[in-house]
Amino acid sequence: MAMAELYFVLRVIVSDDDVWRDQFYNGNFMKERGKILNMYWVFQDDFLSVVVSETAQLIALWMSVGFAHGVCNTDNFSLLSITIDYGPFGFMEAYNPDFVPNTSDDEKRYKIGNQVNVGMFNLHKLLQALSPLLNPRQKQLAAQILDHFPVLYYIRFRELFKAKLGLLGERESDDDLIAFLLHHFWALRKISEHELFPVWVSQYLLRLESNTNDSDSKRRKRMASVNPRYVLKNWMAESAVQKAEMNDFSEVHLLQQVLQRPFQEHSAAEKAGYSSPTPSWAKDLRVSCSS
Repeated sequence: MAMAELYFVLRVIVSDDDVWRDQFYNGNFMKERGKILNMYWVFQDDFLSVVVSETAQLIALWMSVGFAHGVCNTDNFSLLSITIDYGPFGFMEAYNPDFVPNTSDDEKRYKIGNQVNVGMFNLHKLLQALSPLLNPRQKQLAAQILDHFPVLYYIRFRELFKAKLGLLGERESDDDLIAFLLHHFWALRKISEHELFPVWVSQYLLRLESNTNDSDSKRRKRMASVNPRYVLKNWMAESAVQKAEMNDFSEVHLLQQVLQRPFQEHSAAEKAGYSSPTPSWAKDLRVSCSS
């Protein structure tokens, strides 16, 4: 339905209190049982399943664009599986599973490569809080649902990276294609020099041939729609902040325009170097909750 597509849901709330209603807006007020009509209801057996599934999908999305939340405490995770309270966040400047944008995270608890594990930990804490409300059958079911989290995450993660590579359908070799890239992203500039890279390219091209009803132009268009050209790297935000402190908000406005359409090439963004390698002065730039 249209409302659902717009991410709106309605709820039913019933009260024993009578309230004044003007049903036809003709001035004829009368008392009736208080009620709010609803078209959606979250069943108790589905609640945890939905939260676990959508949390897995959210973290997979984070990882697909190199986003590190920075402070993945339980209170900074949402039951709605939306990204909240991410003050000291950051996008990876270069591939590094140990990337930590938060200056106060000395132990690297919330490093980007640990976000999946932290998500699982937070869901365990949610289940722990809900346990007093559950009967034995529900507790057993909840544990089974939670155990499925890693699988749900990997399924979504795999889907996202297949889309990034322009792959359609299912092939056994897909996992190998993705794994090679992820393993060697740390040396992306030298990946073409890897002894197995020609083999990977051959396998990739062969895999593309199995895309039914596809063409290079269609594939490029799909890939461009899921591989953002621009993300808000810390150096970009820092540059805008420095100018704003001098009462120059031009870069703030530029970032607003660019990040509204991160998949599209923007001439001013190209001139500013937003799609180029990170400047040397910002290689180790990190932020805090008060940044």
